[in-house]
Amino acid sequence: MTNTPWLFDILQIAVLFILLTILAKFLGSYMAKVYQGERTVLSPLLIPLENLIYRLAGVDKDAEMDWKQYAQALLVFNGLGMILLFILLLLQGNFPLNPQKFSGFSWHLALNTAVSFITNTNWQAYSGESAAAYLTQVMGLAVQNFLSAATGMAIVIAFIRGLVRRTSETIGNFWLDLTRTVLYVLLPIAMIAAVVLVSQGVIQNFSGYKNVSLLQSTSYEKPKLDSDNNPIKDVNGNRVIEKIPVKEQTLPMGPVASQEAIKEFGTNGGGFFNANSAHPFENPTPFSNFFEILLILSIPASLTYAFGRMVGSPRQGWALYAAMLFLLLLAIGMQYWAEYHGNPLLSKMGVSGFNMEGKEVRFGLGGSVLFSTSTTATSCGAVNTMHDSLTPLGGMIPMVLILLGEVVFGGVGSGLYTMLAFVVIAVFIAGLMIGRTPEYLGKKIEVTEMWMSVITVLTAGVIVLLFVAIALITRAGISSIANPGPHGLSQVLYAFASAANNNGSAFAGLNANTVFYNLMTALAMLIGRFVPAIAILAMSGSLVKKKYVPPSVGTLPTDQIPFILWLLVVILIVGALTFFPALALGPLVEHLIMQGGI
Repeated sequence: MTNTPWLFDILQIAVLFILLTILAKFLGSYMAKVYQGERTVLSPLLIPLENLIYRLAGVDKDAEMDWKQYAQALLVFNGLGMILLFILLLLQGNFPLNPQKFSGFSWHLALNTAVSFITNTNWQAYSGESAAAYLTQVMGLAVQNFLSAATGMAIVIAFIRGLVRRTSETIGNFWLDLTRTVLYVLLPIAMIAAVVLVSQGVIQNFSGYKNVSLLQSTSYEKPKLDSDNNPIKDVNGNRVIEKIPVKEQTLPMGPVASQEAIKEFGTNGGGFFNANSAHPFENPTPFSNFFEILLILSIPASLTYAFGRMVGSPRQGWALYAAMLFLLLLAIGMQYWAEYHGNPLLSKMGVSGFNMEGKEVRFGLGGSVLFSTSTTATSCGAVNTMHDSLTPLGGMIPMVLILLGEVVFGGVGSGLYTMLAFVVIAVFIAGLMIGRTPEYLGKKIEVTEMWMSVITVLTAGVIVLLFVAIALITRAGISSIANPGPHGLSQVLYAFASAANNNGSAFAGLNANTVFYNLMTALAMLIGRFVPAIAILAMSGSLVKKKYVPPSVGTLPTDQIPFILWLLVVILIVGALTFFPALALGPLVEHLIMQGGI
């Protein structure tokens, strides 16, 4: 291919974000009603089921919690989920729904995977089709896809209550928020999405793997071995190579569509197959690719409008939406430019055209760029393109989106509450500049709010830089790097950025299934998820006690263009100051090397 249908790519991008903006208003309004306890179209069907769940679980739906009780319930619930999933992964060989007879995971891989799925990270140091039984996929991983997403959404709703309520002590009921998120938001839309995906060719079954005959046989070469598995050599001492004919292929099966729907809608990202959304059984058509991108962005975008409705000012929600959308469109444009211009070294060899290495021809350049930016701007981590095959600058874009704290649009719940932490910082700095006590939505921003915002924004960045440094000075960390030099640094930086920011995508080329990386990334995922979450709940507990301060002529308007621009500056400055040295030694150096013809 020597050119690209760039007009079609632009049209695809425009249609996607027009639909997303419309969806954000309608889904956001619906979610605001759900969390405010108002009647919805699903209420007649789901209220009896909801009340039954409360009775069986012994939950008093009218009892509210302060921030410490809310945080305790959240930690206990997720801790129990991690333990149960860990046991299931260790012992999966003893359970049914395992037609391929997969054995249990190693203890460190089971721990890493359990942490990954309860933190909404879905980092995978294993290949799903060759390691995870159907029961594990359905009862373990898919269940946590729902629950981890619901946990993130519950946190941001509690924070919004902290902003809305006045001189109160409580921020809601964790069990109520969790249950309503699953019943009213995640389950209904995931069910519809699964049907849509099945219509496109995504598989959904529990059958064993299929051996099918190839229409055209092929072959591969490998060293010939003797009876003791030692290479056979000829008289000159060279290894004897034999050609192995291949006349059939094993096709993995499984309940894919049901997991694919919540994987994207809950910004989870864990693929049923190792190739993730590049696999034709997960993402078969250009329409399914477009639909999955829309699913990834739908909740994070809609929560901004839900936020505006719940605080009584939709303009506040649209302001946050505009800031997120600007950064995402900027990232899409930069990555599209980098991949469109390709590798100049290939041009010198007579290979012209944009970079399609590691991309699916089914989706083209536009569909690949849209997916890779959307999945890293949120905390999804699903991939339809191998990020390791992107050009240096093209690969830097998803890395930067993750390193910014995933606020563009971020994960379900976690993206919005991290963005709101940036808003608090921006308001505080602006207040200092004009010599006035900063306020946001009628609440004074003081020392507690600033400390909690800084913890929320900087925790992941500190963990990334610290853990990358440890990996690069230890034999266990260096031994897993496949590519030396700046690209190897990019692989390690991307891995810990993905783990600490709960994204889950990988740069590939790094052998992460080792004791060192399984434990280090598990620790990064736990800290990156729960330290900011507790900080946000603590800030909510502080805000909910405050009186409402009516706006005055000195109040900074946070729903207008000047503040949106100021917010963008704060986000970019924090990201640049934190990560520019690491990026300079990785993708930027690699880009200069490529341009230099090396």
